[in-house]
Amino acid sequence: MANKKSPSTETLQNNTKSPDLGGKKDADANATAVSASKQSEVNKPTAPGVTATKETKPPASPAATTEDEKTSTPSKMPKFPADTVHVAGPTSTVEAKHGNSPAKPIPTDPLAKIDLPAQPPVVKPLAKDPLALPNQQRPLPSEVDFVAGLAPLPTDTNDDEITKRELLRDVEAQFELFLGANEAIEDAVAAPLPESESKVEPAVEPSWNNTTESESVNEYYHAPEPEHRYEGPSIPHLSIIQISPELSPVAKVGGLADVVYGLCNELEIRGNSVEIILPKYDCLRYDQIWGLCETFKDLWVPWFDGSIHCTVYFGFVHGRKCFFIEPHSQDNFFNRGSVYGFKDDVMRFAFFTRAAMEFIWKSGKNPDIIHCHDWQTALAPVFLFEIYQHLGMRHPRVCFTIHNFKHQGRTGGQILQATGLNRPEYYYHYDRLRDNQVPQALNLMKAGVVYSNFITTVSPHHALEAKDQGQGFDLEPTLHIHHRKFGGVVNGVDYSVWNPEIDPLIPVHYTVDNIDGKYDDKRALRQRLMLSDNQKPIVAFVGRLDPQKGLELIRHAIFYTLSRGGQFVLLGSSPEAQINNYFWSLKHQLNDNPDCHIEIGFNEELSHLIYAGADMMIVPSRFEPCGLAQLIAMRYGTVPVVREVGGLADTVIDKDFSWRPLHERNGFVFRDYDEAGLESALGRAISCYYEFPEHFRETLKNAMRSDYSWKNPGQDYLNIYDFIREK
Repeated sequence: MANKKSPSTETLQNNTKSPDLGGKKDADANATAVSASKQSEVNKPTAPGVTATKETKPPASPAATTEDEKTSTPSKMPKFPADTVHVAGPTSTVEAKHGNSPAKPIPTDPLAKIDLPAQPPVVKPLAKDPLALPNQQRPLPSEVDFVAGLAPLPTDTNDDEITKRELLRDVEAQFELFLGANEAIEDAVAAPLPESESKVEPAVEPSWNNTTESESVNEYYHAPEPEHRYEGPSIPHLSIIQISPELSPVAKVGGLADVVYGLCNELEIRGNSVEIILPKYDCLRYDQIWGLCETFKDLWVPWFDGSIHCTVYFGFVHGRKCFFIEPHSQDNFFNRGSVYGFKDDVMRFAFFTRAAMEFIWKSGKNPDIIHCHDWQTALAPVFLFEIYQHLGMRHPRVCFTIHNFKHQGRTGGQILQATGLNRPEYYYHYDRLRDNQVPQALNLMKAGVVYSNFITTVSPHHALEAKDQGQGFDLEPTLHIHHRKFGGVVNGVDYSVWNPEIDPLIPVHYTVDNIDGKYDDKRALRQRLMLSDNQKPIVAFVGRLDPQKGLELIRHAIFYTLSRGGQFVLLGSSPEAQINNYFWSLKHQLNDNPDCHIEIGFNEELSHLIYAGADMMIVPSRFEPCGLAQLIAMRYGTVPVVREVGGLADTVIDKDFSWRPLHERNGFVFRDYDEAGLESALGRAISCYYEFPEHFRETLKNAMRSDYSWKNPGQDYLNIYDFIREK
């Protein structure tokens, strides 16, 4: 009997040139295949549920065809019943019937014209041969692809084709399973629902133009963006509490007050919530506090075997939120007329620190960062980690800033009993509070270094000096142990206060682009201090008269300036009577000199005028953690003459002997702490003023362009806060 081929197979063989599914054969090969198939008939086994039908001999094909007939498209083909599936095999045709419609024979001659159905199935050629893919990646074939894939030519009997045929049989089995699953799903979907259940209609996305308020409540959707979004204040990034003994301008003794105020101001500008806690001194400048009121009336602070009753006040200092702690005790810790200078300062500030931590805990505050300053508040991390963490206050991290290593708060063991640290043998350990030089003493600054999450000092160069060059005042071993959490951040200057463009305390304002106003301020300074009116340079010193500041070199600078044809102005005071008396005698000695004026004490207005009117600012410190005098002087165009120590080395670049670019050189620097070193720098500055005025003018402008605002230090501290919060 003749071999039969399904229409789908014939169509695919004519339309595609895939070597896997057979190609165009020559006439001889076809004739041989047809004669061989007539001699032996092999029936393909049928799939389950499929009835095999007896084959009928197709009508003979024309003996010869032209080339046009070979390539022409068949016009008609017998239509098969919708419920009959024809499966073509290599040697026979199997008709699967679901009804009683008879099947029509199919011509076997591949060159014969075949009548196509009115709507033939669309055969989509595969983008990639599925047999070349692994079994897991083969696409599930459609019905047409499946039928066409089982009809290789009789001549394709090589090993590759046999392998592919075996693979096609696997595909056939998978396809049958697929059809069975589809039929089961269709039957389940077509089945009627029980009367108790109602068919759920698919949700329709609402229309914003027609949706009412009641309808929108029952729909799940993303609300549209409003046309005008409310731009409220930014959410605070961090909650920060600063604990400090000083704050400018209400409780100012030194540069610490300016640093705390400037840092808090910058942190709030950057969107953080900042609160400041300090003692309620009786010498506070209450005129600078707005809205002072009681906020926590009954704060009981443990002290020795009992407690001390305190009242906490709240107020604003130039927009900063401040809490003032007032103890009601016979000791009168903070009602003594000044901030420092008492024998029991250690006990006073230890109580203040314990009261501050007690207030944070009892008021329910849970800050991200507690930032404490100098030895006066160094016990804050000790109280946090030894007492208040056990009471549930585990969230805060502590940053401890050391402004001056010279004053460390050395004391005896009584401080432990007073503050509730009741294990002396535990705290008198070398790795905790015991002083490095005096084993019988405790060191509060060392306690802050050991217990804090991060320690900063006020300049990178001073951090190096404190750890490695003997400026740590016996804390070098402790700093080496904790060097991974120790660094330096240069202080900034509050340009809203110290700015020649807007300063209300100077007669004439000026900028870096127009410095003519500085010479008017210089003339006003001469008139104020009754100096001779001439073209001499004015050298000035403004600050504390402390041995740290280099008092010997300050005295030598006065006489050296006068000998070089300059004028000298000094404004300062000292808490030590001996130092004050010495400079009072020097004032009387030079009282009749028209080129020198010495002012003992402190005058805010005069300090602004000196910074604006002087030509040079001398800062010959023995050691200087950071220094604000040179930063303020540069802002006002007063060229600094400094010693290369601490923050002075980080901020002042020598005009003549620096590798830095010319536009960064903003002053004169000397290294050795002696008169020769001072004369080398101050002499170069005076000579430049007289002999190279244009160079001096450029140095002045470079100093004014130097940016030492709180912008960079504020970002540095935020980076530190983020670092310790991740621990």
